[in-house]
Amino acid sequence: MAAATASLQTTGSPRTTHHAPWHLYCVVLGSISVIGGLIWDISWHRSIGRDTFWTPAHLAIYFGGILAGLSSGWLVLKTTFAGTSEECGASVPFWGFRGPLGAWVCIWGAFAMLTSAPFDNWWHDAYGLDVTILSPPHAVLGMGILGIQLGALLMTLAANNAGFRSQVSGVRGLFEKPWHLAPDTWHLQALYLLAAGVLLTMHAVMTMEYNFTNQMHSARFYQVAAVVFPAVLVAGARAAKVRFPATTIAAIYMGLMLVMIWLLQLFPAEPKLAPITHPLSRMVPPHFPLLLVVPALGIDLLMRWIGDRRDWRLSILLGAGFVILLLGSQWYFSEFLLSTLARNPVFAAGQWGYNEGPGDWYYRFWALDGFADGDYSRVLLARGLAVAVLIATASSRVGLWAGRWMARVRR
Repeated sequence: MAAATASLQTTGSPRTTHHAPWHLYCVVLGSISVIGGLIWDISWHRSIGRDTFWTPAHLAIYFGGILAGLSSGWLVLKTTFAGTSEECGASVPFWGFRGPLGAWVCIWGAFAMLTSAPFDNWWHDAYGLDVTILSPPHAVLGMGILGIQLGALLMTLAANNAGFRSQVSGVRGLFEKPWHLAPDTWHLQALYLLAAGVLLTMHAVMTMEYNFTNQMHSARFYQVAAVVFPAVLVAGARAAKVRFPATTIAAIYMGLMLVMIWLLQLFPAEPKLAPITHPLSRMVPPHFPLLLVVPALGIDLLMRWIGDRRDWRLSILLGAGFVILLLGSQWYFSEFLLSTLARNPVFAAGQWGYNEGPGDWYYRFWALDGFADGDYSRVLLARGLAVAVLIATASSRVGLWAGRWMARVRR
């Protein structure tokens, strides 16, 4: 701590304190409320069915959207009519109003979410229970939720980039914590990492239909994971100012999912929408989260080893490393999750919705890609995993490009 302070003083940089404004806490809290309500809503559909629009899960979703939208709207009005020259200079004009880019994205997301509400209500009245997660009204809702989460990420990122001193980069050590380096900016980093973790959780929820434990011995699972996760982890890591940012973001995702899994099982539930093929007495939690901390740790180490240059070489290593590490961890862990050892409240394995009829398919792997036992299946699996590596490489390259842009966001 003393060495870091002395190094900073030698640069001649004045020591300033950067407090996180209240609207940043509001947008991050709103983003957390939205993702928590979304996970709760999926569990509600699997446990009870669609009984009314005014479920607690829906209220949590729309509370988060309204909180983020109103706080961002207030920030736009304040910046437009009472903003300082610095605030106006760090804003984006739109229709005569001025505000940070993240605030505009949050406002758009809130409008999209509110627009989807009556659409979703009509859809369920007309067609009943959703067959898939991404029904048309849910797609509009998902875009609105994504807007809230991207807006929260951009707002915390802009504040973080403005508050973090560039001189700190010269005194960071491999295992130093952010508050060892800049005690006045660690809370901004924490808000940014939390917003990035929520965004990663959103990607996991929106691809939940491809992330069931029973699918983790097929190439399709790794291909879908390669599309969505490397870009978020790599971009979040490149724009962060702390050690092991991708690992931290993945740990936040796992923490949020585990909290929801352990809490939802405590609530009683009774199915109300036929057909009921699997009677329940408790809420059905989501499946155990993916072990993304393992490939995320590899991402952090590779990015530190290669550095900020040679992005194409780095993206190839990141893509291959992500698939290899995810395969090595998830392949065998999924076997454990399908065993009797995981059928307990901690791992929440073997819990299915009321309209998902019982069968041995609960506890076996699904051959979604047409794989059967034999040498030929291993050849097909190897080809599928090679495709996953190519996809992860492209996703990592997008993440590196996005992260470089994110590191320069100031408004």
